[in-house]
Amino acid sequence: MHRACVGGVSRAAQGDPSAGRAGPARSREVKESVVTGELSCENGYLLVRQLLLTTRLPIGTVVHMSNVADMSRLRMSLLGVLVLVTGFLTTAGPTQPASALSDELWFDAQAAATLTVDGGTFKDGLGREVVLRGYNVSGETKLKENNGLPFASVADAKKSATALRALGGGNSVRFLLSWAYAEPVRGQVSTSYLAAATAQMGAFLDAGIKVYPDFHQDLYSRWLFDSDSWYTGDGAPKWAVDLGDYPDEYCGVCPFWGQNITSNAAVTKSTYDFWHNTYGVQDSFLDTAQKTMTYVKANLTTAQFQGLVGFDPWNEPHPGTLDSGQTSRTWEKNVLWPFYVKFRARMDAAGWQTKPAFVEPNLFWNANIDFQKQEGGLLDAGTIGPRYVFNTHFYDQKAISGVFMWGKAENGQYVNDFGTVRDRATAGGTTAIVSEFGHPLSGSVSDKAPTVYKAMYQALDSRVKGVDWWSNPTASGPVLSGSQWQWDIYWGRHHELMNDNPDKVQTEADGWNGEDLSAVRLDDSGTAVLRQDARMLDRVYPSATAGRTVAFTYEDRSRDGSTTLTWNPVPSSLPTVSSLVGSGQYSLLVWRSDGSTEPTELHLPASFPTASTTVVSDLGVTASPPAYTTSTPIAAAKEPGGTGSRRLLLTAADSGKLHYALVTNGATAPTATQLSAARTELSNWLTTRFS
Repeated sequence: MHRACVGGVSRAAQGDPSAGRAGPARSREVKESVVTGELSCENGYLLVRQLLLTTRLPIGTVVHMSNVADMSRLRMSLLGVLVLVTGFLTTAGPTQPASALSDELWFDAQAAATLTVDGGTFKDGLGREVVLRGYNVSGETKLKENNGLPFASVADAKKSATALRALGGGNSVRFLLSWAYAEPVRGQVSTSYLAAATAQMGAFLDAGIKVYPDFHQDLYSRWLFDSDSWYTGDGAPKWAVDLGDYPDEYCGVCPFWGQNITSNAAVTKSTYDFWHNTYGVQDSFLDTAQKTMTYVKANLTTAQFQGLVGFDPWNEPHPGTLDSGQTSRTWEKNVLWPFYVKFRARMDAAGWQTKPAFVEPNLFWNANIDFQKQEGGLLDAGTIGPRYVFNTHFYDQKAISGVFMWGKAENGQYVNDFGTVRDRATAGGTTAIVSEFGHPLSGSVSDKAPTVYKAMYQALDSRVKGVDWWSNPTASGPVLSGSQWQWDIYWGRHHELMNDNPDKVQTEADGWNGEDLSAVRLDDSGTAVLRQDARMLDRVYPSATAGRTVAFTYEDRSRDGSTTLTWNPVPSSLPTVSSLVGSGQYSLLVWRSDGSTEPTELHLPASFPTASTTVVSDLGVTASPPAYTTSTPIAAAKEPGGTGSRRLLLTAADSGKLHYALVTNGATAPTATQLSAARTELSNWLTTRFS
């Protein structure tokens, strides 16, 4: 939306503390804001009036820690108005760029600057720690029905993006691309494919969702498989398969498609050829990847391109076969890592210098079945640093097998597995993301899904299992980023001719190799609805922390059938807090401030409507967070992008101080006495556990 006079006051109206700084530096900033269209030259008195209205102290909703500080902010904001009105209302400029996202607050544009890796975490343009949570979009890319694209149209991409944000609580996606459709003829990149893919990416970026593209492959290529095969693949183009004299595909008795990775000679030999650049196929792929990245950058707006957080070069790498004397570990060192270095150079050449490569180790490095596990994890790559992200997948193969784990997942089942991911990233001097995790939602082992997913999200949130969290929060560790597999709005509506066989039309579930993992579907009216428990999917998480996250936990109260799963109850030693939370969901964040005036952000699920959200913090207490201003240390606001999703904003402008915030939807009309007592209990707990 173009805004002249009203658009020009947006930063001040939202309480931008920078609007209160006088002096030469501030004057230059104001001049720049005029040039870029942040200030209209007409009707300056409206600016004064608007700021006077919007900088009023909130009326009693939040118990503030310092009214003196609030009055100081008000005086500084009024001083900023005088600077604006008296100094620069004679200069006109263009309106605000149309690329700005709806529902932005004063700090959001700067926060949206290119995500970087620093100090072992993702950092936004304001230096806040960022956690990426979301989904893979989507398995549809593996299919031919939409020519290797996640969506049939940009309209469908927009529908998916809105639902992913509003229903699924995601702030990021791993966006699947197909080499086969990007380079259908050797040496010729399909600009029509890249144009469609880029436009679909744009739909997510415009919804405020971060994107990291992924050149996806499974079993190397669909063109390895016969028309009557039990299975199929995706990834490499037909011409790449035609170059090799590969044997007829055969896996024997393989009840799981993944067994083809190691048991199908056509797959193992073609994969080996890729890694050894036989026929120059790896060079061709790298050329296509560079051209793809160049095209994407050139055809996104500057703001959209900032929302691209990196690139995943190759899905689930595996050697195919090892050379004589070679081990999985030496393969990673001598074959896989040099490939990533080459890909990194292609990113730089395409103008992606500031964005990291999301690099995966051998896919079996963290298998939880002993005979599948292969040594790896990029152990010999050294300190890979901020230009790379340690990127891995995790599936509980024991649970999926139906044989090696008979029961359901338990509290804390995956904290060690995900703790290893954290440790590998730390050793490499970077951060980590679990770019795939999930479990079948139908079939003989689907009864395990509610507990498996809960345990996986629990392990992403903290490396301490729920029963121990309150007594050992200092071991919680960094909150991990993750992308669940998957988010496919076409679930159950496919029309895929498997391996081009008209007698094998796949319509059910994910439409690929019998998989059923999509968290979403469309109902009969075409509206996106969740297939999994919203309590588990749409979660509270610290999307941006101003300072350093020290500990975090979230009790989602998700359900396994009719049973509510409570794995992290508030201990009896905190009776008022326990009573306040009741049977509701709750999160607790502990962080150390860094002096930022920009707030810490927590995603608020749809199950946390503002009127039912209670916050108990050293910053204050509230039974219904007010709208955001900088004089409100605890507030609620919409997330940028116009999807209706919301966030909790916690402002602590001091530096080096430990803060906490309990957020719950379980309280019913709590009294001031109850809130005060809960705050006292939490403050004492903080002192005891973090002294």
